[in-house]
Amino acid sequence: MKILQLVARIIAAAIMLQTLYFKFTAHPESVYIFSTLGIEPSGRIGSGVAELIASILLLIPTTAWIGAFMGLGVMAGAIISHLTVLGIDVRNDGGQLFYMALITFVCCLVVVIYERAKIVTITKNLLNKSTH
Repeated sequence: MKILQLVARIIAAAIMLQTLYFKFTAHPESVYIFSTLGIEPSGRIGSGVAELIASILLLIPTTAWIGAFMGLGVMAGAIISHLTVLGIDVRNDGGQLFYMALITFVCCLVVVIYERAKIVTITKNLLNKSTH
């Protein structure tokens, strides 16, 4: 089962990393998306930075759970944007961006599920420290 988690981490990181070129170079499709959402350029650059950090954290075994949580947050925003404002098919992409966001979300969820014992332990330790 560790193989499934490793594959999920790599897929999520790879998808997020490959979109960075488009976000950081102000590719017209990326600018269109974030302009439509009313958050161009800060949303485009900010989400790119968040995806870069999440990807790096996903690729490091000890921080993968943090990257997975970040990925879940960013992808939830992307999925909600597609379902409410952008539509599934953005500029005739056949829904590719939407489906990549779904795949990334599921991969990050797999990582969180596999890391749940670690997450619970860390949370308990943090809560115990804050009450003393």
